[in-house]
Amino acid sequence: MTTKERYASAKEIYGRFGVDTDAALETLKNISISMHCWQGDDVSGFEGSTELSGGIQATGDYPGKARNAEELMNDIDKALSLIPGLHRINLHASYAFLEEGFVDRDKLEPKHFKKWVEFAKERGLGLDFNPTYFSHPLAEKATLSSEDETIRKFWIDHGKASIRIAEYFATELGTPCLVNIWIPDGFKDIPADRMSPRARLKDSLDQILSIPYDKSKVYVAVESKVFGVGLESYTVGSHEFYMNYAAKNNILCLLDNGHYHPTEMVSDKISSMLLFSDKLALHVTRPVRWDSDHVVLYDDETKEIAKEIIKNGVDKVLIGLDFFDASINRIAAWVVGMRNMQKALLQALLLPNAKLAKLQEERRLTEIMVFQEEFKLYPIGDVWNYFCEINGVPEKEDWFDVVKQYEEEVLVKRV
Repeated sequence: MTTKERYASAKEIYGRFGVDTDAALETLKNISISMHCWQGDDVSGFEGSTELSGGIQATGDYPGKARNAEELMNDIDKALSLIPGLHRINLHASYAFLEEGFVDRDKLEPKHFKKWVEFAKERGLGLDFNPTYFSHPLAEKATLSSEDETIRKFWIDHGKASIRIAEYFATELGTPCLVNIWIPDGFKDIPADRMSPRARLKDSLDQILSIPYDKSKVYVAVESKVFGVGLESYTVGSHEFYMNYAAKNNILCLLDNGHYHPTEMVSDKISSMLLFSDKLALHVTRPVRWDSDHVVLYDDETKEIAKEIIKNGVDKVLIGLDFFDASINRIAAWVVGMRNMQKALLQALLLPNAKLAKLQEERRLTEIMVFQEEFKLYPIGDVWNYFCEINGVPEKEDWFDVVKQYEEEVLVKRV
């Protein structure tokens, strides 16, 4: 049977339960995922940094790491050519083009990202942005919560610069830009004073948000974390801090599913957050025992996150990925993660969600379990392969042949 014939069969099977597979594919086509640029070069950026700081690490030495902007952009192009749909690129401030000489982060301007805008515009992509509060001499102890007012001002100015850059992206590309603030501030051991660093962080964020910007173009988000390497006992920007700050200041809370205790599920948080916020931002990753940023798999939590996105409204959730694995082919990592997020969204779109919700209202819990389990083996693969075909990308594992060829012709020659 051809891919189209298999799809026709799957369409009939899902149709028996009132699931419109054509509508599901149309919805999926219009869901843009923000693909993080830092997977391609192990979070190195273009400033000349030789190592990461801030409690994060990219481990492994697989050949082919992008060494400059041209290589990174080429690798992004290759990855996007294997991912169905039209997506976004998520940038860190450390990926600025500094061709006219070094410019520190507090002095960054839109002109330092002009080439990224040109890159995105040529391909019809949107851009998202992150101020970079790590891998910098002034980030060794603390950033926005620093007790050193000179250091704190430097990072406040960096946050303001980032909002201006994000507004430039949105204006040039005609699509809102998410600017996400995450800081690595905290302590390795139990602190003597938990309140003061958080009070300074609050004041710093207030100052950043005090600048005028178009809130219809720039969505500011804050991202919490439980701990990092060297920050095991206390993180200034905790979930409770940011959730309350975001609610009070009408900005977005960003949930990274690697940034919580192992038994906490972000999928369970989404509905609660959306009851009190118009929008929510996500960084989807795969924690292995902690925030280890493994490549996103088509696993249970990814599927549950996708279900909550679909049930609560795809227009309310800004989806980005966040992982960096230097132990495997970096382009393959992008493609696997992006396609898995899309597969999870597709599975959620192919569920008879209204029927299942009605069963819950009627407390027919046995039937819910039966249907949910049986649908796991329904022919989603045939629907996915058809989605790939109509979007002009390889089906199944065929895309990996393209990556292997690119590795042989390009990546292994990088030394």
